[in-house]
Amino acid sequence: MDINWKNLGFGYIKTPYRYVSDFKDGKWDDGKLTQDDKVVLSECAGVLQYSQSVFEGLKAYRTKDGKIVTFRPDLNAARMADSAKRLEMPVFPEERFLEAVDMTVAANKDYVPPFESGASLYLRPFMFGSSEVIGVKPATNYQFRLFATPVGPYFKGGIKPITIRVSDFDRAAPRGTGHIKAGLNYAMSMHAIVDAHNNGFDENLYLDPATRTYVEETGGANFIFITKDSKLVTPKSDSILPSITRRSLCYVAEKYLGLTVEHRPVKLEEVAEFAECGLCGTAAVISPVGKIYDHGKEICFPSGMENAGKITRKLYDTLTGIQKGEIPAPDGWIREIK
Repeated sequence: MDINWKNLGFGYIKTPYRYVSDFKDGKWDDGKLTQDDKVVLSECAGVLQYSQSVFEGLKAYRTKDGKIVTFRPDLNAARMADSAKRLEMPVFPEERFLEAVDMTVAANKDYVPPFESGASLYLRPFMFGSSEVIGVKPATNYQFRLFATPVGPYFKGGIKPITIRVSDFDRAAPRGTGHIKAGLNYAMSMHAIVDAHNNGFDENLYLDPATRTYVEETGGANFIFITKDSKLVTPKSDSILPSITRRSLCYVAEKYLGLTVEHRPVKLEEVAEFAECGLCGTAAVISPVGKIYDHGKEICFPSGMENAGKITRKLYDTLTGIQKGEIPAPDGWIREIK
């Protein structure tokens, strides 16, 4: 193994072990670690024909005192269960999900980057329909897999605000699948994000699909807003993916920083009144937003385009401090890998 931890990017690097379990005849097998990274499927597999797949994303870290830990993996297990139910897939038991995480991280512990590098071991649990399906119906057989890959810090040169646009595309349908982590949702966002990049924007701001007046999320992250009197506001909608990072930031804001937190519908027309804006998710924790472009009109936040806003920075530093073991964590947030 020859990895330059300081210059590690955010991409796939094959590690020795991954976890695999198959669902057949109405039950999951015992599961195992394997060194085989190849998936062999029928050309008629359910995942290939009708996109029956769900996934998760989380990280393992080395803390300051040398421990290897994961951050709130129980919430990933629960969210994956919800996603599977929505796509008529068998639920991979939540306790077994946690065991798979522990086993995969422990088996690849040499690939957990050193604390001082700022890097981490990214974990990708996913599940898909593996049996043949030609009629439009759920598959009968499924496979759960979990692989690990070391990734560098999302922000190498420090947190810099990004520019996003109000998208003309819809991310999800009313009463659709926007609230679950299904591969098909991300496939639908590919054209919109490529189009945004081609036009000089970092991301899309999606509006609610029914009225197109309320802020929802981006292609892969929830919004947080900071009011001018230092309240944290997050958009509320049935078609927003419940971000684990966002939920954690809300707790940190209230319990650690003493801020008032509001989880409510947010109209696009009120966004210009906020002092700070950010996108939150597993990869970056928070990406500050400096400017939103709305069809010829610019919404510029007082926090500016040079640095993250004051509250956004405090939220980022506190949550990452908890993850790294530098700040005491709430009970149950940190799971140590032995």
